[in-house]
Amino acid sequence: MSRISLPPLAAVRAFEAAARHESFTRAADELGMTQAAVSYQIRLLEERLGARLFLRKARQVVLTDVGRRLSPVVTGAFDQLVAAFANASEDLGGVLRISAVHSFAALWLAPRLGGFQIAQPDIAVALDTDNRIIDFAREEFDCAIRSGDGEWPGLVRHFLFRVHFAPVCSPALLPADGAPLTPADLLRQPRLSPEDVWWIDWFAAKGIDVAEAPHRPSIRLDSQAIEGAAAVAGQGFAILAPALWHADIAAGRLVRPFDDVVFGGGAFWLVYPEYKRNTPKIRAFRDWLLARVAEHAAIDDTGAFRPG
Repeated sequence: MSRISLPPLAAVRAFEAAARHESFTRAADELGMTQAAVSYQIRLLEERLGARLFLRKARQVVLTDVGRRLSPVVTGAFDQLVAAFANASEDLGGVLRISAVHSFAALWLAPRLGGFQIAQPDIAVALDTDNRIIDFAREEFDCAIRSGDGEWPGLVRHFLFRVHFAPVCSPALLPADGAPLTPADLLRQPRLSPEDVWWIDWFAAKGIDVAEAPHRPSIRLDSQAIEGAAAVAGQGFAILAPALWHADIAAGRLVRPFDDVVFGGGAFWLVYPEYKRNTPKIRAFRDWLLARVAEHAAIDDTGAFRPG
């Protein structure tokens, strides 16, 4: 098909939005058109193709097999157009909008982020912390740091390090005589957020049933950052990701009573849409971030920086 015989752009836009929303009404709202106008444009496209793209039902529209095959291709083409025009209108500068899970953002990224601005002074950074999985198609983020298995279709992914955990505490909580602790000893020690699944999994890895622990009132905290701060202050043993607390461990504010860690089955990843792969500010951040990860991996003793 030559460029001259391409369907009208208005009809293609109407189809893309309607297919993505599976609704003519929502497509009309997005495009600033009436529902009748969306329906008309899609009918024009169907006549042009000689194939039905939607099955019209009483209260909904459903993509046909032809429509289902066409939809991701058309959406991908529009995504590439958006990226191409965005790249044409910006140089290396601009605002880099990052979404990151709370723990990684607060404990690993934020202490290093100033280095990125020194390296790339023309790029401003807007960091949003959120544990939910953002929708790149609907939210104005350039990239994200996610925790999970890395299976996110349509996204470029870069492994950072594995989710891992181990008990840590203030040196003040260790036995004064220097006697080593056993895993079972922690059942009788003050533990922060003792019902945290990481505690359960860690004890299980040691062959210990947490039901054996004596019941006592405890401090329950809702984030790793808060648990770590409480642990530094000597409030109890916390179950944390040592890589996120490397500075405190290296400075002696926290200690690991046991050398090994347990892996949680997921990892931290840098992700961004395929169509943004060549955006200059994303390339700059990716290269900088992976270099910082490599630096940390060189001094890590947990094994978390090796893919599982």
